[in-house]
Amino acid sequence: MSQSTLERDVADLAGFGYKQRLDRTLGGFSAFAAGFSYLSILTGSSQLFHMGYAAGGPAFFWTWPAVFAGQLLVALCFAELAARYPLSGGVYQWSKQVGSGQVGWMAGWVYLACSVITLASTALALQAALPQLIPGLQLVGRAEVPADAARNAVLLGLGLVATTTAVNAVGVRLLARINNVGVFVELLGVVLLIALLALAAKRGPEVVFDAQGRGAGQALGYLGPALAASLTATFVLYGFDTAGTLAEETDDPRRRAPRAILLALGSVGLTGSLLVFVALRAAPDLNDPALGRVGGGLAHAVRGALGNALGAPFLAAMTCSIVVCTLTVHAAAVRLLFSMARDNALPFSRALARVEEGTRTPTLPALVVGVAAAGLLALNVNHPQVIEALASVAVVWANLAYLFVTAPQLVRRLRGDRPLADAGFGLGRWGLALNAAAVVWGVAVVVNIGWPRSAVYGDGRLGRYGAAPATAAMLAGGLLYDRLVRRHRAGVLDEHRAGPEPNRIEPTD
Repeated sequence: MSQSTLERDVADLAGFGYKQRLDRTLGGFSAFAAGFSYLSILTGSSQLFHMGYAAGGPAFFWTWPAVFAGQLLVALCFAELAARYPLSGGVYQWSKQVGSGQVGWMAGWVYLACSVITLASTALALQAALPQLIPGLQLVGRAEVPADAARNAVLLGLGLVATTTAVNAVGVRLLARINNVGVFVELLGVVLLIALLALAAKRGPEVVFDAQGRGAGQALGYLGPALAASLTATFVLYGFDTAGTLAEETDDPRRRAPRAILLALGSVGLTGSLLVFVALRAAPDLNDPALGRVGGGLAHAVRGALGNALGAPFLAAMTCSIVVCTLTVHAAAVRLLFSMARDNALPFSRALARVEEGTRTPTLPALVVGVAAAGLLALNVNHPQVIEALASVAVVWANLAYLFVTAPQLVRRLRGDRPLADAGFGLGRWGLALNAAAVVWGVAVVVNIGWPRSAVYGDGRLGRYGAAPATAAMLAGGLLYDRLVRRHRAGVLDEHRAGPEPNRIEPTD
């Protein structure tokens, strides 16, 4: 990056009232890699393929392009905001800029809670790959015993979270190098896996129309099973905003961040759909109950189609994807925590917003997020179903946080606001329609994924009411803190303030 480009980016950041404190070293591929690794095809598909198949049968394939199309609406709105507000913290900053301080706080609060849960659940996914690749890493009992697998998952997850905490504390340069290599390996692995499964096809493309009788006799027909099966794709296709979350560490973020957001979602949406498609065509027996069970799913289909000889490379690529996904989820949570803290919106904000001079990275947020995720991991020792339910709640919360961005963005549009033409990316004449569609989609996702389903939330109280109780409690806590504390102390901390008052770049009519 040239000195003139750095000076321009620093001046641009100062226009929002913030000093350049983070290490601005990321290029276009690193920004894309951040979004791609958060989405992580192999991690999410391997975790929840079984749930989608159990609910919808082979026809659940159609939930992938449907969810991708809906999330693309949101991503387009985010790309516009990333070009207009290239600030660390992404969702928090965007909602604050187009809404208000209270709206921004709620978006950040909701997304922070989601991020910690996502970090813990992603780290647990290591159990699905690593002990099969290296049997000696089944440190507790046998992997076939659910209780032993749950305890071993905690140990491996704690080790991974400790590693991502250390990497995030060292600085963004090391994080980017690891992430770039990991994304390259995952991309290569996914492309090769799709090609091999396509060559091993045992049935034609008409398989994606086979519902296996699901929905028969129901008032809504197949729509009910399809809505339940969409959890798999929805679980994978969020987190694309991470490319914008690292804006203050990215060169020329007004131009690079929007492209990275859209490219990350587009590449994962396309390759994820293709992977499900070829796996369904290549699976030896679509009536095999293991395809719809934990411990089976996509990995079972791949092993059955390609044999054990190719199992090790697949598990290696899957392990790599889980590691970089966990690393990026952790990094995104750190930037969110830092961005909220420098606005004095959190307890102990001054300590949380402190940037180490040597590494030019906020170290304490990395430790706090890691400790919080480790606490959630401990729940998995004796209650693995709790983490599974919380992971689904996290999907609800992520899309709820997205609504805290797209809804006020739509209100601004309805009031006549027009984005700057030279901001780097804009929706033009389609902005109002796309923004409105993104809000409708967001509401639909929150209602659908939060709907009480015993297959997702269990048969207890949480299962009877879905994600509603947890979401209500989380929102109530955020609103209470905002009313009693945040609104009385909010304001950019002196050490992060570029001037006496932010000189925000506002649109012209």
